[in-house]
Amino acid sequence: MEQTRGGTALRPRIKVSAKVKTFVLDTNVLLHDPQSIFKFQENNLAIPVEVLEELDKIKTEQESERGRNARRVHRILQELLPDSRSMHEGVELPNGGTLSIIINPYLEEGRHSAAMERLKLILPDLTKKDNRIIAAAVFVQDQFPPPTILVSKDVNVQLKARAVGLESEDYLNDKVPEEFQEDNYREIRLSVYELQRFSSEGEFTIDEEDYPGLQVNDYVLLRTESGKTMPARYYGDNVVRRLKVPEYVKAPGGIPIRVRNLEQQFFMDCLLDEDIQMITCFGKAGTGKTLLSTVCALSQICSESSLYDGLSIARPVIALGKDIGFLPGTLDEKMRPWLQPYHDALEVLIPSKPPKEPQFASKKVSKKKSKDMGKAAYSLASHSISRDSSVASHNGLPAIKPYERLLKSGLVEIEALCFIRGRSIARRFFILDEAQQLTPHEVKTVITRISEGSKIVLIGDPSQIDNPYVDSRSNGLVYCYNRMRGQALAAHVKLTKGERSKLAELAADLL
Repeated sequence: MEQTRGGTALRPRIKVSAKVKTFVLDTNVLLHDPQSIFKFQENNLAIPVEVLEELDKIKTEQESERGRNARRVHRILQELLPDSRSMHEGVELPNGGTLSIIINPYLEEGRHSAAMERLKLILPDLTKKDNRIIAAAVFVQDQFPPPTILVSKDVNVQLKARAVGLESEDYLNDKVPEEFQEDNYREIRLSVYELQRFSSEGEFTIDEEDYPGLQVNDYVLLRTESGKTMPARYYGDNVVRRLKVPEYVKAPGGIPIRVRNLEQQFFMDCLLDEDIQMITCFGKAGTGKTLLSTVCALSQICSESSLYDGLSIARPVIALGKDIGFLPGTLDEKMRPWLQPYHDALEVLIPSKPPKEPQFASKKVSKKKSKDMGKAAYSLASHSISRDSSVASHNGLPAIKPYERLLKSGLVEIEALCFIRGRSIARRFFILDEAQQLTPHEVKTVITRISEGSKIVLIGDPSQIDNPYVDSRSNGLVYCYNRMRGQALAAHVKLTKGERSKLAELAADLL
């Protein structure tokens, strides 16, 4: 025990060992991951009492993820620390570590220590919560033998901690490894005879030992010494099979879209494969992420044999630059600015007047086949909106655009992520755009809403992140790919070649 003015303070239960460290948690770590308390293995965990004060203020935020996480942390701490003695002495955690609540006695008037005096010279304003949390970590470092590390997701707090001689680091549990580097695809060398046999049979057997690290649903490029190539997908059990990519894909009433490069072939293959229920796709601006995922979704939901009842589109509401404030109108009207890329894609896929460029030319389709195209819901909606368009045109109002029939019929829906908790999304083709803006916990929340018969596609560019709480290694898109790779239900594609325009490609590479 340590004698303090006005009473006796119980010394926290800190393990002392050459392999054990003491981690002091900042508030933002607990808000980021309430389960982080159990993820520090057999080390000591210390939470400054100032963190509890900050959590107490945040718990009243009823509609925010921060408020929910603050309340979850309170419930976890209440179960682990049921009385006053356990609060001060600490408790042992199921993973073998310890948990203690730290009260820094040297913040009281009249109490002095060399470590606190040095701290006050660098951080004189101890009324700030961040500085008081750093002071608590310095107190732990000064009083207990194991190495002390302050864990914070606030870069400024990390820098101030290092300035006072305290080791600090980011919360690393949900970050992919530093050496993480996803490959676009692997190359497999074959003889000309083997490639011909693969072309005719559609299947080839390889030796896994020759290609370490190859996982189920990884895409490969078969290449001969003469330079002939053929794309394929690895199905596991040493089997490589040919891609199932049609000549073109189109939405009913729209224009045909053809893939323009090898990586787009990979992407279309997994988008059209009903056995793959989750896809992650990395790609810079203009690589075709939005257009290909949308047209492949529409071609499936509007077919008679479709597994899906419709397309759902969602995107995190994170602004680039200064926010313009609240938007008026209904949910669809509020979400429209955020989902304008999909309205642009639909305008391209189902234009009012189809263009006549060669790349959009398609074979003639018989009248019978045209009549059979699309679901009954789509046909009824098409008839209804055609009639509405005629009425609107007669009354001098702007005509309804052709693709808006999909929105009005319910085949295409706009999802707000803030309302997705507790839902069960069945028989939907779900596209989650800008997934790199989400935390791993938020991506987990969305994916666990997906029911049987649904498919989810997560697309984004890990190099373009506006969310201050994630980075290129800790965002939900990269984390999801890293954890789900090799699962039979999941596939991954990286798009690198821009197809929007030469200017867009040049800007994406150089700016």
